[in-house]
Amino acid sequence: MDPAVEDSPAEENSAPLLAAEEDGEAPGRAEEAEKQSNVPAASLDGEIGTPLGEEKDSSSSKHSESMARDTKLPPKVTSEIQELAEGVTKQIMTEGRGDKCPSRHSTCFVHYRAWAENNMHKFEDTWEEGSPFELVLGHEKKVLRGLAICVASMKIGEIALFRLGHNLGYGEEGNFSFPNVPPKANLIYEIALIGFEEAREGRPRGEMMVEERIGAADRRRIDGNEFFRENKFEEAVQQYEMALAYMGDDFMFQLFGKYKDMADAVKTPCHLNMAASMLKLERYEEAIGHCTIVLGEDPNNTKALFRRGKARAALGQTDAAKEDFTKLKKLAPDDKAVLRELRVIAEHDRQVYLKQKELFKGLFPPTPEEKQPKREEVKQTWTTVVFQWFLSVFRYILGLLGLNKQNSSVKAD
Repeated sequence: MDPAVEDSPAEENSAPLLAAEEDGEAPGRAEEAEKQSNVPAASLDGEIGTPLGEEKDSSSSKHSESMARDTKLPPKVTSEIQELAEGVTKQIMTEGRGDKCPSRHSTCFVHYRAWAENNMHKFEDTWEEGSPFELVLGHEKKVLRGLAICVASMKIGEIALFRLGHNLGYGEEGNFSFPNVPPKANLIYEIALIGFEEAREGRPRGEMMVEERIGAADRRRIDGNEFFRENKFEEAVQQYEMALAYMGDDFMFQLFGKYKDMADAVKTPCHLNMAASMLKLERYEEAIGHCTIVLGEDPNNTKALFRRGKARAALGQTDAAKEDFTKLKKLAPDDKAVLRELRVIAEHDRQVYLKQKELFKGLFPPTPEEKQPKREEVKQTWTTVVFQWFLSVFRYILGLLGLNKQNSSVKAD
């Protein structure tokens, strides 16, 4: 009931009813999707039932380290310094994939942070904004010329640190609006190339037709699914992120009717599969974020509820996780995966209680189990009561007999 990705290979015990939320065929690609997959979706716990993080590679750990550090200042990099065009220097933090770099007219999707070198003021951070930046090489603004030189030297998945002169950025005057960059500021960029597309026309997203833009997003979704099947979760995330970049809020707000349905058929699976990838990479907060986006549109989406519950449980947010799984149990009362997760949470809560009780003896009331006496103790209690009753009666009779004997001796005297 929780397939890893849309059109993913099935496991035994499938539940197509609950998989239908994610398995909607992409617009204009129904035949292709049918050719790629003619099997039902996997069960709800699917790939998530595997111990999390087993397949996590070194690139994912590097990404996590990069995202977890303090980003107010540029990272400290010790790798070799490379000289690029026009005095730009480069230091690779994470190696990219393949041999190909984007060429002129390529539409590139990047995340980057930018600092003014003279005062180390960070003036842009697309990671914080939560949306990749789109750059069409050869069509960039003048102030982004240095950024374009940097991106043109990168491979997909690469993260690198660049330094460049003010002549390739905001020049001698700087910029006093947004972003705020001082005059003659040399720049430092930390850039991650998510991916690029060799567009013949070199057109940005805003100039694409609706069907063209949705189709471009769908191609990235399918590529992401392929990476997921190969356990290449970082690469899958990059493809889903590019797909979602085509489906930004500015674009979605303009759609209605069949176009809105077409876009949702791509966007929703991307968020769900991003969440599945983030679970594998142990990036639980991000998994929760993507599931919450889906649940904002569809509060009863079973995959979003399950994956958010898993992520919350992994973070120790057991009350919130229990809330997700309890709601899911009402939607799928017989699903074994949901029942198992609820049992795991209940056992976790019990263990926490026992540890707290041991730590603070005497401060916690006994559990209901402790209040109930054992059967042997109950039998022993009733036996004692009956014995004491008979003993009291016997003593009473002896007392009466002794009194009568005393009265008789008095009369005889």
